[in-house]
Amino acid sequence: MVLNLDKTFRPFIGPEIEFEAFFFNGGEPHIKIRSPLQSEKTTVTTKLNSFNDLGMLLVAIDALKRLGAKKIELFIPYFPGARQDRVMVAGEALTVKVYADIINSLNLDKIGIFDPHSDVAPALLNNCNVLNNHAFISKVVQMLPKNVLLVSPDAGALKKIHKLATYLIDYEVLECGKSRNVQTGALSGFTVPVQDLNQQDCLIVDDICDGGGTFIGLAKELKKKNAGNLYLAVSHGIFSKGINHLLAFYESIFTSDSINEITADKLHIIPINQMA
Repeated sequence: MVLNLDKTFRPFIGPEIEFEAFFFNGGEPHIKIRSPLQSEKTTVTTKLNSFNDLGMLLVAIDALKRLGAKKIELFIPYFPGARQDRVMVAGEALTVKVYADIINSLNLDKIGIFDPHSDVAPALLNNCNVLNNHAFISKVVQMLPKNVLLVSPDAGALKKIHKLATYLIDYEVLECGKSRNVQTGALSGFTVPVQDLNQQDCLIVDDICDGGGTFIGLAKELKKKNAGNLYLAVSHGIFSKGINHLLAFYESIFTSDSINEITADKLHIIPINQMA
């Protein structure tokens, strides 16, 4: 059986558990599960976009255990805090470990996440199963011109994009770079290591788009090097500044339904339930 805490997000097919969830006036999350458990395994899915979401998950797992659930699996498409996977300056929290420790305390049988920012989150989570971005990008390239060039925006994405290129077969990778001030977060020094792209179309692939500064800076440099049409595929579209400023540079943007489901021209959302 499946308990979809976010009723707009249904990544798995199966009998759904009916429930009522709400917050008391004091801010405490609460849940009442209405369906009897009819199978040994229960899969819980949710989006953890806030600590309220985390609180609701915790009380939901407790309710399932009190109903006698024997095997509980969890799927979180976007693992919160995954970008805070190292302490860069003194005084910072290691946020990814804070979330991982809380979720590990639930003693779940499996924890599934989609395209995490780095290897740190899967290493910290017990019984973790990673859904990579291969099926996602496979669907993206089917909608693009043939022989599009895969572009890695920075060194952090290199390992994953080379595995992706091997999976897709016959796709070349362009390794680009940037610099970030760890004190302020400011981006600079975007580099494209070729002189002339000869109007070749490019697909920039990354795990997260937040404000979009990385992809605007990179797009400008690619165009200076005579790139053709630019496309952007990000597994997790936060889009905290919207997407209009990105669409000034990109022909199309592709993302999943892991965080938001915004609608816009030239934005294509590929549901995770199509990536199995």
